[in-house]
Amino acid sequence: MLNSPPSERLTAHQVLSHPWIIEQGVASDRALDPAVLSRLKQFSAMNKLKKMALRVIAESLSEEEIAGLREMFTAMDTDNSGAITFDELKAGFRKYGSTLKDTEIRDLMEAADIDNSGTIDYGEFIAATIHLNKLEREEHLMVAFSYFDKDGSGYITVDELQQAFKEHNMTDVILEDIIKEADQDNVSNISCLKIL
Repeated sequence: MLNSPPSERLTAHQVLSHPWIIEQGVASDRALDPAVLSRLKQFSAMNKLKKMALRVIAESLSEEEIAGLREMFTAMDTDNSGAITFDELKAGFRKYGSTLKDTEIRDLMEAADIDNSGTIDYGEFIAATIHLNKLEREEHLMVAFSYFDKDGSGYITVDELQQAFKEHNMTDVILEDIIKEADQDNVSNISCLKIL
């Protein structure tokens, strides 16, 4: 990590796999807990469009960009179902030393459960816990915007939003509220600058 030429430095994944870092064959996630908890709380305050955009961004990230989060998800998904239940999330937080109340964990669970399935799948977990600086990277913003802008017009219309939400099984969303929140100049569409 300390080599001057960047090409000779270890990647984040290589660092997490290094014998100095791993415990019992797996990189410890204990240091991630405060950051992950903070990210979940920030995520819970976001509107549905931002949550969906983060989900799209999370799906486009490389393994190196989400190093550590996959292991945390796997550790919490004790029944290996591919989704974290409330009880698994609660036990996972307790394992990492969190003292959150059940009601607070339930609120975080509901916020991260974008499709209202009652569980948090891997994509939802990554979306809720990736660092928000990922949002500031232009290439990630463009991936998210392009996902919504189906016709490539440079704007997201109500129909395009409806299609995107339907693809993610989010049928309880009130599109007019989302458009109103993001559409400050009242033209009934959303530009790239307004999505996040």
